[in-house]
Amino acid sequence: MSDTAALAITLADYRDARDAADVVALLDAYARDPMGGGEPLRDDVRARLAGDLAANRQAFSLIARLDDKAVGLANCFMGYSTFAAAPLVNIHDLAVLPETRGRGVGKALLQAVEAEALKRGACKITLEVLSGNPARHLYAREGYGDYQLDPATGHALFWQKRLK
Repeated sequence: MSDTAALAITLADYRDARDAADVVALLDAYARDPMGGGEPLRDDVRARLAGDLAANRQAFSLIARLDDKAVGLANCFMGYSTFAAAPLVNIHDLAVLPETRGRGVGKALLQAVEAEALKRGACKITLEVLSGNPARHLYAREGYGDYQLDPATGHALFWQKRLK
């Protein structure tokens, strides 16, 4: 970041028009990126997203603004670790606009998620990342890595079964 650029990270208020629009726009930009699938969000998703997140008590989002322009987003969901009998935070989406990558926005978002997770009493933070995503290097530098209980049993894989 330049010395004059001001980075601010705030908890999104999904019912605030500006925050809601920024969450949708940033997620749409991420969806259009090859690491997000390369397709824009559907119109119905764009229309429902902020309201659905507002209705989900387990959801929270952090918006990064550089000189008051929204440039990064972390969409997170609270979960529960049965092994620790404690809450956890899953970073479902972490997005930084291409023109601001490499300026510390992603690192700042990860640090803000960690601070929010600690406030909420979380025992850990989880995320999924594609093996070809360059952001995995940032995640590793920030302490994220493969999940495993015992190296002999291997590391966790993230699988999905689409229902719609």
